[in-house]
Amino acid sequence: MPEKTPADFWFDPLCPWAWMTSRWMLEVEKLRPIEVRWHVMSLALLNEKRLDELPESYRELMARGWGPVRVCVAAEQEHGSAVLGPLYTALGNRAHPGGRELDREVILEALAEAGLPASLADAADSDAYDAALRASHEEGIGLVGQEVGTPVIAVPGADGERIAFFGPVVTPAPKGEAAARLWDGTLMVASTPGFFEIKRTRDVGPLFD
Repeated sequence: MPEKTPADFWFDPLCPWAWMTSRWMLEVEKLRPIEVRWHVMSLALLNEKRLDELPESYRELMARGWGPVRVCVAAEQEHGSAVLGPLYTALGNRAHPGGRELDREVILEALAEAGLPASLADAADSDAYDAALRASHEEGIGLVGQEVGTPVIAVPGADGERIAFFGPVVTPAPKGEAAARLWDGTLMVASTPGFFEIKRTRDVGPLFD
């Protein structure tokens, strides 16, 4: 079996587009020799210095976003990074296909599903893990710059430098060989020196299946 390449993935449970990309990555993991390693980043942190520029509805969303990322980081700090994938899946299934708010009830359900103690839910209203949250966020966003959001993906490059990029933003999440081909193509363009962006206007929202 070929050695697996680590694919570091930074997510905020709040973001439906990151959720779509994460489900694609799990599909890629079945078909290419990669191992997804999960990390937390925060849209609330990303936007904290420009809240005055944002619409009120988005400011309210950012305020609600602190709780889930704090709980994820608390779980990682107390129980190791291996718990992040199952916890993210449990939160995301409820928030995105399920359409529920990431409130304390949902967090408690997700912790139980992931086999984690309910006491971690208290981290949502505490700044005890904020230093670790900021460190995780800055590691991811520092690879791609402040003008993007979540997700951020990074893999080792041939020259020892990490290849990192935001996205891809895609819906629905590709399955099977379509997922693998998108991965291959994404790596090809992301590893091209001087390559920065491919983009087109979104004309559909996230399609969950």
